Amino acid sequence: MDTRYEIIIFWSKEDQAYIAEVPELPGCMADGETYQQALSSAEQIILEWIETARELGRSIPEPKGRLAYA
Repeated sequence: MDTRYEIIIFWSKEDQAYIAEVPELPGCMADGETYQQALSSAEQIILEWIETARELGRSIPEPKGRLAYA
């Protein structure tokens, strides 16, 4: 299973936590008290996102790597 998706991590003042987003997987987000916890949670949630998509018969996007924003 290919899990090489881009993960964007930022500090949320509102949530008082680090937020990890996976832009290529709609709705795939995690959080943590530390940067490392947010990253670890994101890695786990990617696997769960893919597993759920398979169970529901949904397509799973191929990782594109680093996304470029204009």
